[in-house]
Amino acid sequence: MPHGKRIVGLESARKTRWAWVLATWFGAGRMKPGPGTYGSVAAVLLWYAAAHLFHPQHFSLAIATAVAALLITLIGIPASTLVARESGREDPGFVVVDEVAGQWIALIAIRPDWQHAVLALLLFRLFDIWKPWPIRKLEDLPEGTGIMLDDVAAGALALAVGLLISRWL
Repeated sequence: MPHGKRIVGLESARKTRWAWVLATWFGAGRMKPGPGTYGSVAAVLLWYAAAHLFHPQHFSLAIATAVAALLITLIGIPASTLVARESGREDPGFVVVDEVAGQWIALIAIRPDWQHAVLALLLFRLFDIWKPWPIRKLEDLPEGTGIMLDDVAAGALALAVGLLISRWL
């Protein structure tokens, strides 16, 4: 399903505020060009700031990142469903909560330094844009589930490749 494809007859004047705030990741999804990249960068910056503000052990940071990714995915599914319905689009480009979830997954076991954070960002964006099989098939799932889960899968692939690259470098 292409980003931003309009669903005829589903335009809505009513907006569910919490869903729009979350789905656009506090407005990052409204930035141009490439709102998905802005959502991913915002996710990396938040993760990096938390890691350096709280100085958790590597294992604790990994657990906290996994929990955050799971929670944002579970909340992001209904939020993106509502925003898609209310905007009349199947997969609005301004919905970037899916990028936040996927990006945090890509960061789960990554060392909290800027080099690894940039690697995770680049890998996630590559897999999110490219969407190799079977990631692309997840877009066919209904509404917010499809919006979110293709990015979750792209994040998991980015994590796996990032860990392999980290071992070699």
